[in-house]
Amino acid sequence: MAPQHQELFKARVRRNFDRAAATYDAAAKVQRWVCARLVSGLPASLMPAVILDAGCGTGFGMEILARRFPAARRIALDISHTMLSRVEHLEFGIVGDAERLPLKSGIAGLYWSNLTAQWCDPDLLAKEALRVLWPGGSIALSSLSPGTFHELEESFAEVDSHRHILALPSSDVLQQALALAGFCDIRLRVEPCVAHYRDLKSLLRAIKSIGANLISGERRQGLMGRGAWQKLEKSYESRRTPRGLPLTYQVILCYARK
Repeated sequence: MAPQHQELFKARVRRNFDRAAATYDAAAKVQRWVCARLVSGLPASLMPAVILDAGCGTGFGMEILARRFPAARRIALDISHTMLSRVEHLEFGIVGDAERLPLKSGIAGLYWSNLTAQWCDPDLLAKEALRVLWPGGSIALSSLSPGTFHELEESFAEVDSHRHILALPSSDVLQQALALAGFCDIRLRVEPCVAHYRDLKSLLRAIKSIGANLISGERRQGLMGRGAWQKLEKSYESRRTPRGLPLTYQVILCYARK
């Protein structure tokens, strides 16, 4: 992505999360599930003195890490000041971008990032993560991979021929970025997480409520014609299960060491 386009994209991401801050905690069920899965994969021997949470959101990851590592100092960083302002028991809070961390080199024993990497250039994120870790430090991050929101993309395909879900880096791309940056002992796995919703409106509302808007362009309910919306709704209804309308997140869980 060209630098100018990347800046515009980041500005949009920041606005989305600023707007979603008030509704995030109530809607972030998938994010909490991913956070728990990411914690479960940390080595039992890991005892970091300083943790950086890059993309901390409203801070529920920090709470889990505080219970796991009660003696560690914790630095919370997020691109959204509004999100950061909602973190309780904040020890150190910094507004910043994971691609350009406003931090000195070699300050953290654990670089933690839950569902932030998909908004970043993988190479820039990996280089910055390596830079702020001290020798032997660890990285634990989750991201979203292709196949995320595939039900929505397939339903949109029955309405028109445009791409509506933003392109996401694959696990191979993320692994290569970490290896090129200099990480070793890289472990990755992809796990699906399927959320269910009462109807299409509540599904789209949930996406908006967490700021994770992977829908590209302006093809959203309220900006579509009535006929297009009804066609989209009918297509998605064909995917209904006994639990409701499914929405799949393809989650990458990644661990490595400097």
